Parts: sequence; C-alpha cells; structure tokens
Amino acid sequence: MRTTVTKVEATVIKQLDESAKVKQDLRSMAGEIVGLAEDMYACLKKNGKVFLCGNGGSAADSQHLAAELVGKFLQDRRALAGIALTVNPSVVTAVSNDWSFDDVFARQVQALMSKGDLLICISASGNSPNVLRAVEEAKKIGARTAALLGKGGGRTAPVVDRALVVPSSVTPRIQEAHITIGHIVCDLVEQWFVSGRAPQSLLRSRRTPLAVRRRL
Repeated sequence: MRTTVTKVEATVIKQLDESAKVKQDLRSMAGEIVGLAEDMYACLKKNGKVFLCGNGGSAADSQHLAAELVGKFLQDRRALAGIALTVNPSVVTAVSNDWSFDDVFARQVQALMSKGDLLICISASGNSPNVLRAVEEAKKIGARTAALLGKGGGRTAPVVDRALVVPSSVTPRIQEAHITIGHIVCDLVEQWFVSGRAPQSLLRSRRTPLAVRRRL
C-alpha cells in the first residue's frame, strides 16, 4: 500500500482542503442563506419570477440554478419560475453592439422584471458593471435584489437588499461556494413547496400586525 503522494497529488489535496475550508466557513452564514431562501420562496409563492445574472462562471451558475427551479432539485413538484439573463445570445449581442456590454442585463431587467420579482446577481468580485446596472434597474422597478459575492463584496454588496459574501479572495473557491449556497437555497425552497408549509419566519411576519412590525 502506497503511503506517499506525488507533488501533483499534493496539489490536488491542497486545493480540496482549501475548498472544504471555505465551505466550512459558510457555517457562519447559515442565517443569511436561510434568508435568501425565504426571499426566493416568498417571491415564487406569489407567482413572481427569480431572475439570475453573472459573467463567465457566474453566468453558468445562473443557468444552473435557474434549471434547478424550472426542473427540480431532488423532489417532484410544480415548476418554479427561474430565468437566467445570460442565455439569449441574440439579445446579449444586440445590446452589446447597439449600446454596451454593461447594459446586457439592465435592458433585460427593464423588459422582463416586475415589482414582485427577485433578482439574484452572482459575482466573485462584486464589481461587474453590468451586474451593478442590473441592480439599479431592478430597484427602479421596485423588485427585491440579492447577490452572491466574494472578495469583500465589492460595490454590489452595499446596494442590494441581501448580500451573501463568501469569506474568500480566491475566485475558484468563491465560485465553488456560490453553487453550494445555491443548491442549499434551492433545496430549502423545494422542501417548503413540497411540504406546503411556509418558513416559520414568514408565517410570523404575516401574523404580526404591521404597526408592531414597524416598531421591531
């Protein structure tokens, strides 16, 4: 039985350990993750739509999470409205050509989003101009905004309603944590829909008179 590892194997083990460490650090964000799941559930329960956007690997994560909603995560249930703003090359190239790449998400937000919808932006740096413009447009509409971020949150963290900032400055580790958070959120939302039971925090907010909630 071999007891030593090669240099390449050691590199693999090092990266696995780093990835696991970042995900362990997400334990401190459990409440924020639940909060995002509650935002998503509340939106979808009222027949709103969840829109997602990001660039590069974050574009792929947007499409991945939209597929988990429209299809299923683990359990059979009705389709949920998840839309990635990254998947229409004609729209993306038209807006990029006629206006600017910075507008590729904002124009779609203007065209497609309504007040009861939720925009989830995914960005490792939090500084993508097209993501920031999408948030600006969503806020003009009155839609709720959230973001999966890293590297301290960048310029996006202060302007969204809910920012989940992965405690890492390494892009691959941040992206791995983002899809982990996304999977957990989709799992929670699916459980609530399948069980027919809303999250307790949402039930409490509905039972508490508005005047009381304003004083809390």
